[in-house]
Order: sequence, then C-alpha cells, then structure tokens
Amino acid sequence: MNLLKALATVSSMTLLSRILGFVRDTAIARVFGAGLATDAFFVAFKIPNFLRRLFAEGAFSQAFVPILSEYKNRRGDDEMHDLIHYVSGVLALALFVVTLAGVLAAPYIIYVSAPGFVKSPDKFNLTVDLLRITFPYILFISLTALAGGILNTFSRFAVPAFTPVLLNVSFIVFTLWLGPYFDPPVKALAWAVFAGGVIQLAFQVPFLMRLRALPRFRFNFRHEGMRRVLRQMVPALFGVSVAQISLLLNVIFASFLLTGSVSWLYYADRLMEFPAGMLGAALGTILLPSLSRHYANKSSEEYSALLDWGLRLTVMLTLPAAVGLALLAMPLVTTLFMHGAFTAADANATRAALMAYSVGLLGLLLVKVLAPAFYARQDIRTPVKIAVVTLVLTQIMNLTFIGPFKHAGLALATGLGSCLNAAMLYYLLHKRAIHVPRPGWFAFLFKLLIAVVLMAAAILFAAGESHVWIAAGVMQRVVRLTAVVAVGMTVYFGALWLLGFRLRDFARYEPG
Repeated sequence: MNLLKALATVSSMTLLSRILGFVRDTAIARVFGAGLATDAFFVAFKIPNFLRRLFAEGAFSQAFVPILSEYKNRRGDDEMHDLIHYVSGVLALALFVVTLAGVLAAPYIIYVSAPGFVKSPDKFNLTVDLLRITFPYILFISLTALAGGILNTFSRFAVPAFTPVLLNVSFIVFTLWLGPYFDPPVKALAWAVFAGGVIQLAFQVPFLMRLRALPRFRFNFRHEGMRRVLRQMVPALFGVSVAQISLLLNVIFASFLLTGSVSWLYYADRLMEFPAGMLGAALGTILLPSLSRHYANKSSEEYSALLDWGLRLTVMLTLPAAVGLALLAMPLVTTLFMHGAFTAADANATRAALMAYSVGLLGLLLVKVLAPAFYARQDIRTPVKIAVVTLVLTQIMNLTFIGPFKHAGLALATGLGSCLNAAMLYYLLHKRAIHVPRPGWFAFLFKLLIAVVLMAAAILFAAGESHVWIAAGVMQRVVRLTAVVAVGMTVYFGALWLLGFRLRDFARYEPG
C-alpha cells in the first residue's frame, strides 16, 4: 500500500467534506447570521461534538485501533471478531446511558457550559431545547467511529473519510429547504444533526458486512482484549477530555463577551478545520494502523522512519497553509460567509479570530501526527500528562489575552497551546529515541522557508486591501480568491520544485 496514495485518497474525501462544510456554513451564515439563535445552536452542537471526540474519534479510537491491529496481525480471525463484538456491546451500552442522561440533564449542562446565557432566559431555554435534539448524535456518531476504526484497520480509508460528507448534506438540506417548517427555524439545524448521525451510521454498515466485520453487540466483561481496550480508554478519556475541556472553557469565556463572539470563533474554527482535516486528521488516520503494526512487529527503525515521513509531510504542507490563512483571512471570511445576515462587522471579528488561530496551525497538526506515535505503542498516559500541562498553560493565556484581544485572545491562547503541546510531545519522542531524525532536516526546513517567503510576497501583492473584499460582489470575491490561492500555490510548489523537491521522494509503501 502506497501511504502517499492513501493520504491523497483520504485527503480528497476530506476535501469534499470540507467544501460541503463551507457550503453548509455559508448557508447557515446567510439564513441565520451571527446572533442569539446561532449562539444557542453552536453551543448545543458543541456539547455532543465534545462527547463525540471524547468517546469516539478520541479516546475510543486511540485505545481500540492499536489493539485491534494487534489482534488482526498476530491472532486469528475468530479472536479478532470476538474483540469487535464485545467492544461494540460495551460501547453501545455506555453511549445509550450517556445519551439518556444528557437529554434529561440538558438545562444543567447548559448552565455549566454557557453560564453567560443564564441572564437571557430566551437564549438559555432555546439552547436547552436544541441540546435535547442534538444530544443523541453522540450515540450514532460514536458507533460510526467504531465502524470507521474497523475499516481503517483493514486499510479501507476512503469510506470513513467520505462519511462526514453526509452530515454536511443533511445540514444543507435542512437549512435551505426545511427551516420554514420549524418554530423557531433554528431548530432545523438541530434536527439536521440528528438525521446526519443516523445517515452516517447506516452508510458504513454495508462495507462492514462485506468484510464480515459487522459488530454483533455481545457482552463478555471478562474478555481479555475488551478489558485492555477499557483500561486504555480510561487515561485516553482523560487526555482527550483535557483538550476538549479547553475548547468548552473558550465557550464559557466567550459567553460573557459581546453577542456573536461564540459564532465568530465558530466560523474561524471552521476555516482552521479545513487544513486540519485535509492533512492532520488524514495523516493520523493512516499512520496509526501502520505504526501499530510496526510496534507489534518490534520494527523500531521502520517505526521511526514512518514517523519522520509523517513529520516532513506535515511541515511541508502546513507551514504555507498557516501563512496563507493569516494573509487571506479577510478574503476567506468575506467570500465564504459575508452574505445575507452576516455583516462587515462580523467579517472583521471573524478575521481577527482566524488570524489568531493560524498561529497555532502547525502545532495543531503536528500533535495529530506526534500523539499517534504514543498511541500506537499503547502509551496513552504520556500524551495525557502533556495535555494537562497544556490545559493549565492555555487557561493562563486565556486570562491574559481576553482583556486586550477579546474573543481573538481566546483563539490566540488555543493556538499557542497547540504549539506547546506539539513541542512537549516531540521532545519526549526524541529523548526516548522513538523518533530518530533522518539526515537532511536542516536543508529541508531552509528550503521550505524560502518557498514560504516567496509565496507570502505573491499573496500580499495579489490580494490587495481588505476594504476591496468587503465592497466586492459575491462572484468578484469568488473569482479573485480563486486566482489569489492559485497564485500562492503555484509560487510555493514551483519554488519547491526549483529547490529540488520531487513528489516521488515522499512516496512510502507499507503492507496493506
């Protein structure tokens, strides 16, 4: 299996999802703008999203995939299928209990997660109603993540990568066509989340059936593999919760700021998620099974070489993305979101948050590559300890920056926290000789910096002043932004080619 080709496949599916995600957010911004209703929905959606990352894509995947990979590579099919059945049974039961508790305790959850809403009864009650609709999403999407973990272990990366597209389709349909049938209309967004969760889970079932790996939800609390997954999940849950608690604390801080602050941070974060999903999540997805395989086979040199490959790709693709996001913040925000109820003031506020977030993009994506290097070795405690330190430092920075920079200060603290997290992870990997850098890193970074500087100069020249983007029409923005991005990419990759970079140099083959 060519990992570069697999990365391209996953990234292309993620690109489709992100494009539809921008269509969805453009539609939401056009129909609902940034105000009381969107603040309420984004809080109600963020909470099940928090639990999704906690139970599903975060702790569960980190604990389950390395052990499933071990069973697949070193034990028979019968033992592997038993592991799938018993783990899925325990996960489904836990999720059902959490979902039921969340629906019943919705007012208390909002009181804790967005206390600033309490002073506005209408806003508080609307958020509670929306949360009760969105909360079951955690059940559906976590089972979807279980299915995705199985498919990824079998190197069927495209199906889980395509699945998020279906949530965005659900959002678009409910926003543009079904909103008038709800009272208030913003409830359409909550039901879009519910429907999207069901559709995503149903989509993956046929592919599991073809692999004869469809979970049967059996219970055996003494099963050795299932108990190992649970033991690994305990520190993993804590570690992932630390990162997600940081995001929820941002919502708490933002709920005390101007109305619209939560929404401005959301829209900026959506733009950050584009490169994060395109590269960081994609690399993490394909690296974890391969790293787990090398660890199971005790191939330390191959383990280090694969990690080095992932780090080089991450730096090469993320550094220009971070600079591009900062320089093109206003063109991106105005082109994608400044329609209908989304005003120029909203655009300027979202731009400030995006520029602050971009500071930490490289750190954020490096974490998605470095952390799996620990998870694959079934070492979850080390990233957890680092995450705790990062959380404390991030909250200190939140308190420091929120005064002078308002909502943008929260974004800046988050970005800097990601950089600190990545630095600490890499330090320990290097100290323990898990990653031994391959020769040529200095020359590699020097050439990258030359290409990034040339790209930045080209973007600044082509983009022009911010006021031009605010005054321009929709099609003018789209055409001009497309041209500016094309110029930047051409200059960057052209410079890399002239400096000796070739695509074949980054090809890497792993057993399928």
